[in-house]
Amino acid sequence: MPRHGNKLSICAIVVSFNPDTAVFTSLLQQIGTQCEFLLIDNASANIDNFREVAEATPRCLGVRVLERNIGLAGALNLGLEEAAQRGYGFVVLFDQDSQVPVSFFANLYASYVEASRLSPLPVAAVGPRITHPGSGAGMPFKLFTRWIGRTDRPLPGSNRLYQAEFLISSGCLIPLAAIKAIGPMRDAYFIDNVDLEWCFRARARGYVVVGTDNAILFHRIGEVSDEPLVRAGLMVQHSPLRSYYSTRNRFALYREPYAPWGWRLRDFPRFLLKASWLLLFSPQRGEYWANIRKGIADAGSVR
Repeated sequence: MPRHGNKLSICAIVVSFNPDTAVFTSLLQQIGTQCEFLLIDNASANIDNFREVAEATPRCLGVRVLERNIGLAGALNLGLEEAAQRGYGFVVLFDQDSQVPVSFFANLYASYVEASRLSPLPVAAVGPRITHPGSGAGMPFKLFTRWIGRTDRPLPGSNRLYQAEFLISSGCLIPLAAIKAIGPMRDAYFIDNVDLEWCFRARARGYVVVGTDNAILFHRIGEVSDEPLVRAGLMVQHSPLRSYYSTRNRFALYREPYAPWGWRLRDFPRFLLKASWLLLFSPQRGEYWANIRKGIADAGSVR
């Protein structure tokens, strides 16, 4: 892996907000055996349960506890700024719901080197195969601008790298030079669709994002639920408040000229189906309806 001075030039940035202490400290230990990391905490109520453990974890560069929750995007941007100030060349982003296998960082960086060699355009990010920890199902790498052969389409010259238009932020390797050229995460999005917007913006500025099977990340999207479809990884469930951000940000992103039409045409029907499912079957349907309606109303104010 790349080095500057006598240390690796990759810094992991981990963002937390009221995490499950046991799961989260396990993640930090997994990262700490492989890579330096910064922890940015969004004013967790249970910070005392894991702060000392985090600070004592090998290769922890520091724990920054914020006075209020500024969202995933804002916390990631603070980490990006500090990593750049410390002279790192690359970052790998994490939220609290991931588990990192052995050799994850080395494999991810090797994939970046190969993708940079094969791609005629600069590589903005390389993402691992996201795998559901319960079902073991891997998430496909998607192309929104294609109607046929749009998932897991190999990068020409490789059978382990894949063309993509979107990568989940957790586990994503990004060169800080790309952050400088493309810009940071959009703070106003707070939490949902932060990675989607950034990937679309990167592609609009002449970069590519690439998925790889050389690195696997166990990651749970959404909240734990007894609903069979959610447990199987076929549907994502979020709280009513999260439905506000999800709705607001997707309608804001629909307005952006760099959002692919293929994504818009697929995403809007998915939104209608998911919203209908929540409003018909959730015991919190009133709360969901209030948040979805407010999200649509507020979308025009997101910049």
